[in-house]
Amino acid sequence: MKFTKMQGAGNDYIYINCLEEEVVNSSEVSKFVSDRHFGIGADGLILIKPSQRADFEMAMYNADGSQGEMCGNAIRCVAKYVYDRGMTDQTELSIDTLAGIKYLELSLEDGKVTRVKVNMGAPCLTAAQIPVKADSDQVISQPIEVQGKTYEMTAVSMGNPHCVVFLEEDVRELNLEAIGPAFEHHPRFPKRINTEFVNVIDKSTLRMRVWERGSGETLACGTGSCATAVAAILNGKTESEITVHLMGGELEIAWAGGDAPVYMTGPAVTVFDGEIELPKDIQ
Repeated sequence: MKFTKMQGAGNDYIYINCLEEEVVNSSEVSKFVSDRHFGIGADGLILIKPSQRADFEMAMYNADGSQGEMCGNAIRCVAKYVYDRGMTDQTELSIDTLAGIKYLELSLEDGKVTRVKVNMGAPCLTAAQIPVKADSDQVISQPIEVQGKTYEMTAVSMGNPHCVVFLEEDVRELNLEAIGPAFEHHPRFPKRINTEFVNVIDKSTLRMRVWERGSGETLACGTGSCATAVAAILNGKTESEITVHLMGGELEIAWAGGDAPVYMTGPAVTVFDGEIELPKDIQ
């Protein structure tokens, strides 16, 4: 099976061109290729497929084999993949996902895509739709107890569920391996949760670490950065245009509030191409 490894702000996935390759058991393939010791090593698997209602379709699988609705870093890399390989000559693309069709604007240098701006759609704040168990319609700066400690969380869906927690302590010092799973599997989140731990640097700058549902800590999360920006604006911590500093790089997020879409801009990088033989039991 031919593949390409790509990364956006350090959030790395294995990309398969399903216009040329057939992937039968996507969940098991994702677990195999994502393994950083026995596979290729990645945060998950991305399948690039033809679409009846958009230019292309993106299917996303986490490292544990579970399917995700959307990945902001991955969708930028899909845009780079299809443009750089001549599968399209358009610099404005539509890509179908389980979270709906997303619209992208490509920035080029020397004929190759370097950065992509994505219309991520309007955030969902309705607790039942995120989903998060709550006594109110929205969860904005509400308490949650995790491992005996009370945090204030804001819940946002960007096509997938996010719990944003603002902290005074330096998020770079957090033991995410201990606290991340406790949030992910908390009973208030029926479909598990992606959790962002955030420091406010100033009115236009945030620092964030993320524990992703199904993948653990990743170096960046596009939908998580969008959810974090929305939460920061809702809580009056920042202005409407924000730079989010992640372990793997920076993303630029803008949201005008209300039903306006969230815009995310960031890099897309090809790491290498390769070919791998899958074990017979998952072919």
